Amino acid sequence: MLMMPIQLLQHREVLGGFQKKLAMKGVEVVEFDMLNPRDVMSYCYDRGYLSVLWECGGTLAASAISASVIHKVCAFVAPKIIGGSDAPTPVGELGMSQMTQAINFIDVSYEQIDRDMLMSGFIQPIPDLSPVIPSMDEIPSVDPEVSPYETNIISFYKTWDTFGAFSNFSPYPIHMPDENGEYFTWPTVEHYYQAHKFVGVDNPQARTIVQDIKLAKSPEEAARIGRTRQKEFPELVRTDWEATKVDVMYRAIKCKFSTYPSLTNMLLSTAGSVLVESSPHDLFWGGGREGEGLNYLGRLLMQLRSEIRGTFPSMLRRERCSLISR
Repeated sequence: MLMMPIQLLQHREVLGGFQKKLAMKGVEVVEFDMLNPRDVMSYCYDRGYLSVLWECGGTLAASAISASVIHKVCAFVAPKIIGGSDAPTPVGELGMSQMTQAINFIDVSYEQIDRDMLMSGFIQPIPDLSPVIPSMDEIPSVDPEVSPYETNIISFYKTWDTFGAFSNFSPYPIHMPDENGEYFTWPTVEHYYQAHKFVGVDNPQARTIVQDIKLAKSPEEAARIGRTRQKEFPELVRTDWEATKVDVMYRAIKCKFSTYPSLTNMLLSTAGSVLVESSPHDLFWGGGREGEGLNYLGRLLMQLRSEIRGTFPSMLRRERCSLISR
């Protein structure tokens, strides 16, 4: 039997000493100075959760949607007829005045569950949360073809996005050396990147972590292992990681795009545009919610695009994966 831990996420000082009683029963109590959906999801992200199901009413759903932490909605509709003088109408308190603020779904599907109807769909991006160009003053040095005056932004994040193939989670295996210098087919760039946090560390536990990441069945699982182990055992992370992680990432994405011509063509089709990984949480590799992120993944892709087009000086422009992996 699989025992799932119970967590209580609450505003600090709420419930008084009751949380101590919960802790004695094995409940993990997590306190926030200010409890809101965005901070809750940031916490879940740091814990390595692959997905979170929100079961809530309209009040909490509204704040969660405005915080851009929900991308798919499932709602049960119970067909009933309500009559009488006190029955709500489409123009009452919950009628047309509120419907004008409703958010449209995309890719809507319907399914009958017993006597009810299950409706599910994805929320369209909210315009106010569209990515701002991060570090625009530095982009011309990465790709001279990008104009600082008439800039088009191409964002990517999830693998099902139009440019989702740019994501490290996209299913494009790369053939690059492992911790022993032997060539290994990494299922995704994310597998390669996460494993290299621990590569070269002379510790059997670090070597076990590398193997676990190599054999992870999905990039989400590889990311979860890498992030959680990095937080739990910082002493197992290679000492030069902060100084070398950008180079590790660049080697991996360069191998990926040189291996698959279709990806190279897709990358070249974005010439002149700013590429932004619209991750709301990762402020190093992503652009953040409002452009506060460093967007290093987007920068590396623009640098690679410029290199392929011959507008960025590089000695490695036409080398194969086997050479750029040294």
